[in-house]
Amino acid sequence: MDRVTKLASQHAVVIFGTSSCCMSHTVTRLFVDLGVNPTVSELDNDPRGKEMEKALGKLLGRNPAVPAIFIGGKLVGSTDKIMSLHLSGNLVPMLRNAGAIWV
Repeated sequence: MDRVTKLASQHAVVIFGTSSCCMSHTVTRLFVDLGVNPTVSELDNDPRGKEMEKALGKLLGRNPAVPAIFIGGKLVGSTDKIMSLHLSGNLVPMLRNAGAIWV
């Protein structure tokens, strides 16, 4: 859990996912298209990935726990929450407040 919160607090946008997860790639692409340079942690390529995935599962209250997206050090949720925020016009202001974009 400490590694998850530390990484999330050190970067404006952090995506915890897996290298084979299409939803992780989709949400990463959305952020890149918005001008964000997200930190992406692919848990299947991390020696402590299973431990981190369990911690994320507890935070999210669901399994699978990826993708899990943090903005401004706070857990926002998964791809569905990010897409909902984007469609409602609330994602870009959230990203601005976190210092992820300046436009």
